[in-house]
Amino acid sequence: MRLLVFLLWLCAWSPAFAAHAAESTDRRIAVTIDDLPWARLDGIAPPDLQARHERLIAALKQADVPGIGFVNENKLEIDGKVDPQRVAMLRDWLDAGYELGNHTYAHVDLHMVGIPAYEKDILDGERQLRPLLAERGMAPRWFRHPYLRAGRTAADRADVAEFLAQHGYRIAPVTVDNGEWVWAFAYANVMNTQADTPEREASLLRLRLGYVPYMLNKLDYYEAQSQQLLGYALPQIWLMHANELNADSFVELIAAARRRGYRFITVDEAMRDPAYARPDGYNGRYGPSWLHRWAMAEKKPKEFYAGEPVVPKWVMALADVDSE
Repeated sequence: MRLLVFLLWLCAWSPAFAAHAAESTDRRIAVTIDDLPWARLDGIAPPDLQARHERLIAALKQADVPGIGFVNENKLEIDGKVDPQRVAMLRDWLDAGYELGNHTYAHVDLHMVGIPAYEKDILDGERQLRPLLAERGMAPRWFRHPYLRAGRTAADRADVAEFLAQHGYRIAPVTVDNGEWVWAFAYANVMNTQADTPEREASLLRLRLGYVPYMLNKLDYYEAQSQQLLGYALPQIWLMHANELNADSFVELIAAARRRGYRFITVDEAMRDPAYARPDGYNGRYGPSWLHRWAMAEKKPKEFYAGEPVVPKWVMALADVDSE
């Protein structure tokens, strides 16, 4: 009997056993991409924007994963008028197999503008989206809060959720939050402000090579958070944005996540997990991961949240931002 116990213990701690345990974890994740048709439009000439958009669409098709893009309709306009070429960019997303959701008209902050103005911006955010989807027999059904700010009180969150439900929307939460936008700011800054030299290409390459491991570290962190809070690997919902960095890195990022054992699913499938019905316990000014909101509802100690990967300082400097 003692020998049997020892052998079982040895197997449990062997590398082969650990590798098998990792492989047996059910890792599923849904891709969501915010700020369509493009996250940062200032200073990009129309031909350059089109070329970057086409690179991103090609990357989405090559990666071959389901997903949804969330639209800010003010970005469809030039000087207050809807630009048909930018609307065509949304059609490219649909042609690539992505669903489209509402991200408000002008990416407004609920905590800054208040509920009435926020609800108006939600409706303004479907003026082009609703007829565009109707062309394909669809309707907008997913909503993503800008900045992930969903209300500073439980009552405010409930009021907005009720308004959204009345208009046919479900809230798309985020569990794998990250500083991808900081990496993207850095990448775009280098691309747009530096001369086309070997040094510029080296900086862009360094950012791409650092970005994928950073995002994988975030996946590991939130999987561990899920295991601690829920006791299993939650089907995750991953936040990204429509930007130059993902146009050039998305294929490798998805391939790297697949090597980690992730299977890619829709938001619908992810949210069938009962954890997504848990209460949101966050009443602050920011927009944390829903895993952290659920942990706050359970009053987890500060130590629970420790160890989250951060964006390196050199990337922050290139992005010209002070914090994530």
